Amino acid sequence: MKFSAIQFSCTEEPSRNIQKAEEMIRKAAHNGSGLIALQELFHTTYFCREIDQDFFSWAEEIPGPITHRFSKLAKELGVVLLVPMFEKKAPGVYFNSMVVLEKDGSIFDLYRKMHIPDDPGFYEKYYFTPGDKGFKVVDTSAGKIGTLICWDQWFPEAARLASMAGAELLVYPTAIGTLPEESDTDKQEFMDAWLTVQRSHAIANGCYVAGINRVGVEGGTKFWGNSFVAGPFGQIIAQAGEEEEILTVEIDFDEIEKQRQTWPFFRDRRIDAYGDLTKRFL
Repeated sequence: MKFSAIQFSCTEEPSRNIQKAEEMIRKAAHNGSGLIALQELFHTTYFCREIDQDFFSWAEEIPGPITHRFSKLAKELGVVLLVPMFEKKAPGVYFNSMVVLEKDGSIFDLYRKMHIPDDPGFYEKYYFTPGDKGFKVVDTSAGKIGTLICWDQWFPEAARLASMAGAELLVYPTAIGTLPEESDTDKQEFMDAWLTVQRSHAIANGCYVAGINRVGVEGGTKFWGNSFVAGPFGQIIAQAGEEEEILTVEIDFDEIEKQRQTWPFFRDRRIDAYGDLTKRFL
């Protein structure tokens, strides 16, 4: 299966971002990709770097104009699309969501980001309600996809639960970068941590992992791109740079069983001893 991760820079004009995404999806499909994923909140800038009520106007209902447009595109191209977007569920109730569109154009499923951060430059709790659909594994025509988003990537529990439910590929659309006051050293340390924790999910669960990050500078925050795909042993199969790019890689899901035969972590889990994981702290 050919998978493409699309990273690009965004403007404050959603229509321009949507048009750019469509053009890049068409290129990826033309090159043979059957599964194509966009970055977190692909149709807007990463507005959560500040608190401003006006940004709620960028949210859309699902189904709505964005899903209608990309459903038609998925059907036209015969591809599965992962479309992360700012969802309006009801007045005052908004989610950071990802729509899974099948190659027939249908809305296959919807994931709502479960872990919501709140720290300098990432004030997401102001905008987003915590996800109410649990951790999703979507059995698409292109494979079993664990749909997770950004802050979810730092939690091993999310990766484990999705993998236990059958995920062959964990996909993390992301918006992460360097704040204006952070140095090049800070950037390298954060990026190393970002890559390491997701590669660890691949190793611990014997599955593929993809991170899709945006690029460009928004309000002083520099997004570093470096979208990647890791194999079931944590090896980096492909990695993008810091410019706009379509990262395309061949994925062989048969490698998952081979890796799990070598390191059978699921066999050796002591599920009788993990009850305290449901507590906040011991």
